[in-house]
Amino acid sequence: MRKRTRAREFALKALYQIEMTKDNCPDSLATFWSDHKAEEDVKEFAAGLVSGTIENLKKIDEVIARHTDNWEISRMAKVDRNIMRMAAYELLFRDDIPPRVSINEAVDIAKKYGDMESGKFVNGVLDSIKGEIDKK
Repeated sequence: MRKRTRAREFALKALYQIEMTKDNCPDSLATFWSDHKAEEDVKEFAAGLVSGTIENLKKIDEVIARHTDNWEISRMAKVDRNIMRMAAYELLFRDDIPPRVSINEAVDIAKKYGDMESGKFVNGVLDSIKGEIDKK
């Protein structure tokens, strides 16, 4: 598995853990890494995704909400929600990552960790967000 793919999977797990424990203090990521071993560059990329997603959560959730008809963010599956948040962070704030890469990685992770419909749902929402960004 590629390093950035591993980093995204770790970031998803960390975001999920933070949401479940409602603990987003700086020590929560250190606690996460004490239970998960990874190379330093994997940790750095994952930590950047986690901190960037959390720091921009309000804007990210507003963008996701605009692209999910009849879905309240709070009622989405936690895994799907956190995958979309992380990928939306990449789309909105990381110019160094090609949008198609962010979307494809998110869809693959959704297929792996979500339910049978997660991949399609995540793809549709993120593709819609990318379309909005492309119009600007």
